[in-house]
Amino acid sequence: MSIDLWLRRGGAFEADAALRLTPAEAETLHAQLCYALDDDTAALITPDSALPDCRKSVLTTRRKS
Repeated sequence: MSIDLWLRRGGAFEADAALRLTPAEAETLHAQLCYALDDDTAALITPDSALPDCRKSVLTTRRKS
């Protein structure tokens, strides 16, 4: 799997690069992004029923604690 990145420095385009990941690394990145993007305002912006499955479990787990 490859993710194209556009790198900026000081707001100006500097270069582009491809982040190459194995399927296992891509799955880990996906899980980490779901966790990192989780916050209490997510439910205010998007109803629980419209969230992707990965976000539902993160929000549910976080709200219980």
